[in-house]
Amino acid sequence: MLRLKQPAGELPPDLYRLLDDLSSKHGQGDLRATTRQCFQIHGILKGDLKTVISSIMNMGSSTVGACGDVSRNVMTTPAPFDTPAYNYAREYSKVFAQLFRPMSTAFSEIWLDGEKAASVETWAKEVEHHNVDEAMLYDSGRGIILPDSTEPIYGTQYLPRKFKIGVTVPGDNSLDIYTNDIGVVVICNDAGELEGFNVMVGGGMGRTHNKENTFARAADHMGFVPKEDIMEVMKAIVAAQRDHGNRDVRANARMKYLVHTLGIDKFKRLVESYVGKEIAPWRPVAEWKYSDWMGWWEQGDGKLFYGQHIDNGRVKDEGDFRLKSAIRALVDKYNLHAIMSPTQSIIFRNIDPKDKEGVDAILREHGIKPIEEVDPNARLAMACPALPLCGLAQTEAERIMPSYIERVRVLLNKMNIADEEILMRMTGCPNGCARPYMAELAFVGDGAKSYQVWLGGSPVLTRTAYPFMARMDTDDMEKTLEPILAMFIQQRGEFEAFGDFTHRVGAEAIEAYMSSYVLGSVVA
Repeated sequence: MLRLKQPAGELPPDLYRLLDDLSSKHGQGDLRATTRQCFQIHGILKGDLKTVISSIMNMGSSTVGACGDVSRNVMTTPAPFDTPAYNYAREYSKVFAQLFRPMSTAFSEIWLDGEKAASVETWAKEVEHHNVDEAMLYDSGRGIILPDSTEPIYGTQYLPRKFKIGVTVPGDNSLDIYTNDIGVVVICNDAGELEGFNVMVGGGMGRTHNKENTFARAADHMGFVPKEDIMEVMKAIVAAQRDHGNRDVRANARMKYLVHTLGIDKFKRLVESYVGKEIAPWRPVAEWKYSDWMGWWEQGDGKLFYGQHIDNGRVKDEGDFRLKSAIRALVDKYNLHAIMSPTQSIIFRNIDPKDKEGVDAILREHGIKPIEEVDPNARLAMACPALPLCGLAQTEAERIMPSYIERVRVLLNKMNIADEEILMRMTGCPNGCARPYMAELAFVGDGAKSYQVWLGGSPVLTRTAYPFMARMDTDDMEKTLEPILAMFIQQRGEFEAFGDFTHRVGAEAIEAYMSSYVLGSVVA
């Protein structure tokens, strides 16, 4: 598997054409949209790696930083609205990607024979005016910059574990901002001028079964940082994790454990010791909402964007369903720029309104349902690749999730709550790549045809769920969920979402209700 680095999820048309060709010629014939706004290609043979990687790098893209103990792909809200806040979110996603890029030349020495790529990474060109390299190398003398000429921030050992950054605007939580090591929220004044950023720290999903010292965690609010200080504060946070993160036990190496151990106040003081000044309090922001941004939307500049839902991120042609060919046809005909979504889908932007009917026609001709015909629970759902593509998987996820959604749909219809929308996620192991621990209802693989059941995540993705059932056989899903849904029908508050309800009543109350429930006895 080969994963790209695409800061802010941006996908130029020439890059998509290249990936489409490479996946057909050197991969298994499909592409996989990830949960961090990038594509990965499965099935590449070792002998073809040099061809594939060099082709990607010479196109102005990269795979450096898509994996490893460094800052990973920097995410942002995928909505391409033409407003000051959204523009800043996209811009600073690229700034942070450039700020924390690995500086070693080893990658180009291996895959490009030491030559420079034919094209500079596209995002690097777009943020040149920020003088990111100068900011990266600036040494305040407070321990952020290390005496290592190759990697001034990462040093000779890089970070204790992978590091994830997300950027958004107030109110838009389409990217699971609380699951990142650093979450950054753009703060503008009433005139749309950038004032600075709210910064949260310590989020992360990965855990290990039967090891209570590993856990999923939502980020804590750390404070507000003026725009002129943001790069130095970001460097200070990374340096705090670099110097104080757990390098002895890899399972506890993510920054969330450092924040959890110290507490947010002590961690904030640690960061301030690197920066040399106090960090201001978190500024109030609009309430968080979740949207997948699928379907047709006005960008705000006279153009449109269209979000194309992709079931579990798999871009493929299968029978009459020819999504891979449809996307290629759209890119070839209209030269469309795209943005990968944090929910494994794709958004085409800058569409001329006169081309709307043509876009719809191409999708129809390739067997793609309009968004109105996609089950809302399928739109909300995510699953990791799992078997047979991931060596860590303990059971199925991507291949079985569609059947789970169908079975839940049948159950909702049977109980007369067909309009209920539940945010469901599934992984084939506890590592959390599909961010299951934020979902209202999650299935986490723990063995062959067996899943843990997690409940109580927020429909707007601001808190973690709790483990409800240690083992659920896949054949027992209906009899497991029906009593929970029955209790929800009978005891929910007005307009209360499923995740909010299960969070409010808790596991003990649900278990007590289930103990005397008779299957088939409750409908709305």
